[in-house]
Amino acid sequence: MTGHVELRSDTFTTPTPEMRRAMADAEVGDDEYGEDPTVNRLQSLVSGLLGTEASLYVPSGTMANQLAIRVLSRPGTEVLCPARSHVYQYELAASPQNSGVQMHPLWDVPDGIAAALDGSNYEFPPISMLTLENTYMVMSGAPTGVDEMRTLVGLGHDGGLRVHVDGARIWNAAIATGSPPAELTGGADTAMFCLSKGLGAPVGSMLCGPADVIAEARVNRRRLGGGMRQAGVIAAAGIVALETMVDRLADDHARAKRIADAVAERWPGSVDPATIQTNIVCARLEKLPEKFIERLADSGVRCGTIDPRTVRFVTHKDVDDEGITRTIAALDQLRGG
Repeated sequence: MTGHVELRSDTFTTPTPEMRRAMADAEVGDDEYGEDPTVNRLQSLVSGLLGTEASLYVPSGTMANQLAIRVLSRPGTEVLCPARSHVYQYELAASPQNSGVQMHPLWDVPDGIAAALDGSNYEFPPISMLTLENTYMVMSGAPTGVDEMRTLVGLGHDGGLRVHVDGARIWNAAIATGSPPAELTGGADTAMFCLSKGLGAPVGSMLCGPADVIAEARVNRRRLGGGMRQAGVIAAAGIVALETMVDRLADDHARAKRIADAVAERWPGSVDPATIQTNIVCARLEKLPEKFIERLADSGVRCGTIDPRTVRFVTHKDVDDEGITRTIAALDQLRGG
């Protein structure tokens, strides 16, 4: 590997040669008219994999989440979510602006769902929806297993709530748990996943659910400016990603574990390597991480932050074993300095 080691995010992946060939040769039409054959093939493939009636190709994971909230919630209500979930902390307060809802963060999700529903018997805001996240990024990409996810979704449904799963990295969860993604959504009303993260496609995410919900999401995709025309050019890479890039995610998980072991050894208590199951390592530092990040960058390794005390490393297809070795050597230099 030459150049820097890019560990800020798995969104930095570059398309494979097979993806580039597929994009160049893609058969296209106007997706706003539902006439792009490659987009339609991708959506059919995804519906089969997720076990849903329909799916919709959208430009980004944030748009997929926002469409789900827009069509499943009601204005003037609350949407329950994990306290540090992407829809709450990392989507620029899009849900209140786009859908007229108030996000209600839960620090203890199972008990929090019950407590929030109980509060609605008083003068608290009504609740219309629950969102969950699998994998959970801020917890070093922790996957939620089939039984636990089914329990959480059931708590939402039993409380009369619609449920959406932000499964941006659901394929990482599938590899880590040995369970198909269709089961890792726990029977939620909708689920999404990103093609442009660990799977390596250059653009796009998928929103999956019942045909009527996805039809409504398609209308709202256009309202939000996400309607696309000859999108088969980029959808073709998504098909290749699903057909060729899933099994290799196990390599990313093993490399993330190597980073976690190295960080924990050099900065005890910053991260527990035993908790690393997918491709994300979040390490808590006593001092502000800016200097840490700057010095690593000087050694040719790029990482990022998710809050003022937490450094994040994310492995992906463009970081090989040599890149991990270089990262560990850079950590040694940083610790020694």
